[in-house]
Amino acid sequence: MEVIKKLSASALPFVTAGLRPELFPKARTGSLSRALLILGLAVLTLIGLGFRVNGLSTEGLSEDELNKLNAVSEYRAHGLTSANGEHPFLMKAGLLISVIAADKWNQTSLVASHPELKVPVETSLRLPGALFGALTALLIFLVASELFGLEVGLISAALWAFDPIAIGFSRIAKEDTFLIFFFLLASVFWLRGQRVAESQPQRRPEPFYWATAAALGAMFASKYVPPVMLAIIVAYNYAFQRIPVTRWVIGKKRFLKFFLVMGIVFLICNPTILLPGTWEAMSNFTSGRSMGHDSYEFLGRLYPHRFQDWLNGEPWYFYFVLIFTKLPTLTLFSFALGLVLLFRQKSGDGRYFLLLWLALWSLAFMTPGGKFTRYITSILPAIIIPAAIAVQFTARRLGRLCARVFENESLKIYARAALASLVIISSFWAAVMAAPHYRLYMSALGGSARAGSYFPQDEFYDAYMRDVMNEIAKRAHSGAGVASELPTVAAYYAERAKRPDLVCIDLSEPVELARLAPGDFVIDARGRTYLSNQAMLSRLRQASRPAFTVAVGATPAADVYVMDQTALTALRSER
Repeated sequence: MEVIKKLSASALPFVTAGLRPELFPKARTGSLSRALLILGLAVLTLIGLGFRVNGLSTEGLSEDELNKLNAVSEYRAHGLTSANGEHPFLMKAGLLISVIAADKWNQTSLVASHPELKVPVETSLRLPGALFGALTALLIFLVASELFGLEVGLISAALWAFDPIAIGFSRIAKEDTFLIFFFLLASVFWLRGQRVAESQPQRRPEPFYWATAAALGAMFASKYVPPVMLAIIVAYNYAFQRIPVTRWVIGKKRFLKFFLVMGIVFLICNPTILLPGTWEAMSNFTSGRSMGHDSYEFLGRLYPHRFQDWLNGEPWYFYFVLIFTKLPTLTLFSFALGLVLLFRQKSGDGRYFLLLWLALWSLAFMTPGGKFTRYITSILPAIIIPAAIAVQFTARRLGRLCARVFENESLKIYARAALASLVIISSFWAAVMAAPHYRLYMSALGGSARAGSYFPQDEFYDAYMRDVMNEIAKRAHSGAGVASELPTVAAYYAERAKRPDLVCIDLSEPVELARLAPGDFVIDARGRTYLSNQAMLSRLRQASRPAFTVAVGATPAADVYVMDQTALTALRSER
């Protein structure tokens, strides 16, 4: 919190090019007690953390998460290795610490006498992401208040804390939450460096430049992404270089030091990059050789899913559909208005940062063929902050209107607070209603009845596999076969259910499929239909009926078939 005191002490939007931010008059933090500000941010962060950690083990591990757990197990057994080498090390280091700490806790006498206090492995693996996701609200506050003032910063932090999309992707052990955390941390230092260079010539801004570089090094050590996130920061600096009054000039020598610092921090946070096996894993991943699935289901249709498929993969409007159907309705409408306001000169210089972020991200993420919904995490703050701008803008207009109509100036502040509270509470209520399966949340525009039908692979994210395998374990004969698109996850949960005898095989592998016999099981999971299995699953659905269905919350997620001769014939038919 001391950092917040220092970095927000005099936050007021820049006046770098004579573009006075007329939409944000009197935006100084001095208008609010510092103690009250810190208390408010602490409450927002804690509530956001509560949403993110409550019931973390409700859903079973996904295939990606199990790969992370296996990498953690290998680190514990053999030290640093190239396990899961297609992904960088920093996040896995956090998972390693969390899993070890949970194991130590579970071995204490307190847990032995109170088993209900035991921390499940799903929780320990997901806890770091939940923590970083909650703390991201503070960074969004610092960025937004630096650019647009205190009110926008607080509204932005609240919208992030309660947004179902942000919460949902913070609750899985994937790199995207760490990516946006360190990008925003870099942005805080970068923007603060701009302020110091422009308005405090007696101070040296260089420490902020090197801190930015260090944060970016940690960002790249969290997730390998195209250099677009770095380009956003650099492009924002260059947007001011032709303005004669600009003092915020980095220069070539400083940029060389900048990239040197970034590279050093990257190596420190990602030492496994030096292992030959890591480069082999990265090569297999980027070439598509390690991809286990050939397509992705979007709006009921299968699309090729390689990065290099470009516009032949998932459609360019993939993320527009995601925002339209899963962003709380009032937040969505606010973003639409906020986007318009960003093109008004009255919004001040900070609008360039958001506009560059939106434009460059769109070019980098909307044109490739391989898309996942969790990638939206790295642009979500640039959606939430304009929404907050619109809320503040509309609230001020409403306040003035109420004061004029009722001839009472004191109504201004109440009207403004009421409108901002309405938008924030609507997001809060959306999170409450979505819990604990936040990825399945649908806004009023998306329709709750269609949960799981837009992006089924990412919405379910294999959450059903633990329950599926627990039920199969009760019904299966000794040595029964279980065919699915997630054989490693099935085997893991079969072991957890004390049924290591179950033989878990790949549904899309014809050689293994031939081993199925009457009494064996086939898992037909939503989001795991691919070009490789679409025809056989269609035949199976027509020829047989599921023995049972597992739901995630109230949404049916997986049908499980017990094989008889009719079902086996349908699976193996080539027609």
